[in-house]
Amino acid sequence: MNIPRPARNSPTVHLVGAGAGAPDLLTLRAARLLERADIVFHDALVHPYVLALASHAILVPVGKRCGRLSTAQRFINKQLIDATARHATVVRLKGGDPMLFGRAQEEIAALRAAGITVEVVPGVSAAFAASAAVLQSLTERGLSRSVTFLTPRVGEGESGHDWARPAAAADTVVLYMAGRQGQVISAGLLAAGIPAAHPVICVENASLPDMRVLPTRVGDLAQATSQLGDGPTLLLIGSVYEEIVASTEDSCRPQRLRA
Repeated sequence: MNIPRPARNSPTVHLVGAGAGAPDLLTLRAARLLERADIVFHDALVHPYVLALASHAILVPVGKRCGRLSTAQRFINKQLIDATARHATVVRLKGGDPMLFGRAQEEIAALRAAGITVEVVPGVSAAFAASAAVLQSLTERGLSRSVTFLTPRVGEGESGHDWARPAAAADTVVLYMAGRQGQVISAGLLAAGIPAAHPVICVENASLPDMRVLPTRVGDLAQATSQLGDGPTLLLIGSVYEEIVASTEDSCRPQRLRA
């Protein structure tokens, strides 16, 4: 694979994953970079304790939140490029992992075109934090041999995509940025042939103290997501979650009184 190499001693921008939310999930490499950063361009949902590590840096919020005013990607790209002329250590701090639904490739392309070196520091993605929270692996021998990460979200100016077809083909599915589209997600999954009784777990604010876990089923997804708050939410879908969903249903079922 032929990867273009920037000129020797070219400036560097570090694309750093802040992890799923809990500050103690931050990697050591990320923490050390933040401690010596001169400027940090950060997402909206990065924990304040993580930002506090960058005690000597200029903090620049460039977060994108669904339904809210956000910084245009081209402007973020320009800010990163311009910052390398004034600062030795430039960090672009992203929620989760930069390389999964983090628009990292757009920033990498812009920086490389400007002759700037890029270093990516991985982070714990929300899918892994949510799986840890519910104590259920995304894969399980004999039950789930494939995992698909998807988002039904479509950016401004982008054409729609058939996200439900790959969802129906995978054993386990993780849907990012889908918490406020319960009705649409349910209809899409049903139309793709996924049964209404197929188990789903909604996880809001994965890894944080105010995390919420709502087990449900595809046919009841709209009702479940209507109970969610404002936090980032992902949906875990697959047969591996049947036991969790069924046990929740059993606990909610009225108990017959003994005579």
